[in-house]
Amino acid sequence: MIPFALNVMGRLLAATPEPLLRAAAALGGEMILWLAPRRRRVLRSNLHHAFPERPRAWRRAVARECSRRLVETALLSLAAPFLSERRIRTIARLGPSVDALARDLSASPRPVVLATLHLALWESQTWLKLLSPTPLPEFGIIFRPLDNPGLDAFVKRTRERHGMRLLSRKQGFAEALAILRGRGCVGILFDQNAGMQGALGLLMGRVCSSTELPGLLASKFGAELRTFYPRRTAFWRVTFESDPIAFDGTAAGGTLALNRWLERAFADPDLCASWLWAHDRWRHQDVPQRRLRLESKRNLLPDDLRARGLESPPRRTRVWIRLPNWLGDVAIAAPLVRAVRASRPDAEVTLLAKASFVPLLESAGLADRVRALPPPGPGYLAQFLRLRAEYPDVWILLTNSVRGDLEAFLSGCPQRFGIVRPGRRRPLLTHAYRPPEGFEEARHHQLELWEGFLRHFGLAEPPDLSLLRIAGVGSAVPAAGDAPIGLIPGSENTPAKRWPEAHWRSLIAALPAERFVLFGTAGDAPITARILAGSDPGRVSDLAGRTSLLDYARALLGCRLLVTNDTGGMHLANALGVPTVALFGPTNPVRTGPLFAAPYRILQPPGCPPTGGAALADLAPETVVSAVADLPSR
Repeated sequence: MIPFALNVMGRLLAATPEPLLRAAAALGGEMILWLAPRRRRVLRSNLHHAFPERPRAWRRAVARECSRRLVETALLSLAAPFLSERRIRTIARLGPSVDALARDLSASPRPVVLATLHLALWESQTWLKLLSPTPLPEFGIIFRPLDNPGLDAFVKRTRERHGMRLLSRKQGFAEALAILRGRGCVGILFDQNAGMQGALGLLMGRVCSSTELPGLLASKFGAELRTFYPRRTAFWRVTFESDPIAFDGTAAGGTLALNRWLERAFADPDLCASWLWAHDRWRHQDVPQRRLRLESKRNLLPDDLRARGLESPPRRTRVWIRLPNWLGDVAIAAPLVRAVRASRPDAEVTLLAKASFVPLLESAGLADRVRALPPPGPGYLAQFLRLRAEYPDVWILLTNSVRGDLEAFLSGCPQRFGIVRPGRRRPLLTHAYRPPEGFEEARHHQLELWEGFLRHFGLAEPPDLSLLRIAGVGSAVPAAGDAPIGLIPGSENTPAKRWPEAHWRSLIAALPAERFVLFGTAGDAPITARILAGSDPGRVSDLAGRTSLLDYARALLGCRLLVTNDTGGMHLANALGVPTVALFGPTNPVRTGPLFAAPYRILQPPGCPPTGGAALADLAPETVVSAVADLPSR
């Protein structure tokens, strides 16, 4: 039934005047852009990734022309079996390079591997033997069989109409080898979406999985490796061209050289607009279970980078990480952000965080970019619709809220990863991680949960627990006699997490030789003011609510150690390497305790379970004084 329908449609198209076909291609191209949102996104996203420096108007124009040429190609593919030889000679001709090659091969046959590619009007390539000025050696084209037997037979029959032999990838490989042994020609598509069987390399700065078959065949038989492609000159008008590929004779060298040739070809506006940008060439590297690592049967990246004079891949895979809204959680996430960058070295990592966090995150150099979340208000979600023009590839949600999920959904990001706990639903995620059955979060650090989440999506590197470095702040350790002890008596408006104010005053009084600095948010200022009022003002200063987050970090670095409640400042100090005495009562240090490679001591009230649950008031000042004396200072 399908071949009958194709016969009818093909004959009609072959008889249709070209002006009508041209109008149909223009209309069909517009319909793809307007009525096929997924295809439109792939098309525009590929161009945005490949040419980020080009103006948006240029990319939109190329996308429109590419879409029209895709429809034009489809029309020709349907009509081709029913075009007369006279009509074919009107449509296609040999360029000087192919004409010379045909004459040379006729006079001196030799094995040649012709690497073809998806350029507009690619179906016309099967006309080569018809148009050749001299008889060509045996010529076979390796193709991927179609799943429908009737349709596959129809395509094979029509493409072999003018003397080409179609060789199935499944059954025809031995025939291709025989043709090359007999000094014939074999054509094969060099594809950049070869799946796990391909070889990792670069195309337009992005890691792809390329087929090695052209390079393998050329290497095995010492064959000449060339490109062969149709150059569109007008509607349904093509000129065949061919370029020799210089390579080192190895399969890897041939594979990488072909991709570099294609990159140079994109400098030609006509070839660029004719390439099939609507095909997801880089799809292999977005398999969710392997998204956060690079993996394939063969890894040619080191060779490719060396040939290009690069130390690492360009960061073109756009990984966006939505950070939590609490400072402590942001600090806990930092080791995993580093791990993602190490595991996926081609990733451009963008952090989305509260505006107050941005200067600190930028100064710490955790990611390639840091974006501030828009201020709350009626236009909040509309800001995420505008992110569609930046084409993020994957959105990792370390939040657990409907708002965060909606942000990612509105951005148009095709992959949105998050954690789904028992009894919860997050329908706006595309892929979810469910903690293992029996996983008790109270008995595992928050970092362990997040690490399991990211490993589910391919993370291959361990969390990096080395200290954060703040740009512009030296690494010199303050002298113990000059540096104060930092104190954080607040806890983000959670009274149960606060050590009593009287205990803080007792701590200060018990260390008469020390100077102290009180830290906290503006909401903590009344607490620190009361502590200061009962202490020697010559030894105690109060910075609560008087610093930006970045200045807060710099002030912490000036302390020889810190005594703190369970707060975000505790995690920040620990991440910066400040020795920390952390006071836990009702909260759980197993789940939210310090974790960076810096000295720390966790104190809990007598009889408190390891996972918390006791009144912090029961922790005696004498215990804290002893811990301060025992903890190594910076």
